Amino acid sequence: MQKIFVTGISTGVGKTIASAIFTEALQADYWKPVQAGDLDNSDTDRVKILISNDKTKFHPCSYELTSPMSPHAAAEIDGIRIDRFHINEPETENNLIIEGSGGILVPLNEEDTLFDIIMPDYKVVVVSRNYLGSINHSLLTIYWLQNKGYDVSVLFSGEANPQSENIILQKTGVSLLGRIDEEEKFDKDVIKKYADKFKGALRSL
Repeated sequence: MQKIFVTGISTGVGKTIASAIFTEALQADYWKPVQAGDLDNSDTDRVKILISNDKTKFHPCSYELTSPMSPHAAAEIDGIRIDRFHINEPETENNLIIEGSGGILVPLNEEDTLFDIIMPDYKVVVVSRNYLGSINHSLLTIYWLQNKGYDVSVLFSGEANPQSENIILQKTGVSLLGRIDEEEKFDKDVIKKYADKFKGALRSL
């Protein structure tokens, strides 16, 4: 059974699309531990719309926060404090895709970050997208995870930028899972196409 944690170098880099592709490829269960933002159009809702298989189970978020902000700030607005010990991995005998919120050092409260809920047995996929500053963000994210002993792969999204991508791969030595291209739209057919493409690489993580 595989447990894959999907994180990103920043927000808006393609974590949810990647999570949908991985969920479809492995017919895995999906879990978003902390959702902050539009709860009527959550990341879980988006993944439900994008996948085609009937094996996936969607596990409830541990925390659902109403403001599209860092979890610690959104929780404060909602009058609660996130307790990482109340973020419990769902029980399943299926593969599990876990989608993070923002980057790995996004605060959950005054002490803990999202990194603190990444369990030792998780494989971690870092989604990187090219923008000014993305090399630094990618290296910091990958180095942090490597220094903590995690098995890390990188997935690039958007238009290719060989100069940026090659230096990230050279400096970190991480395995390249693949690329999600800039598509006109992402629907079930497009997700299924990528799922078929990534299936072998994901199974060998």
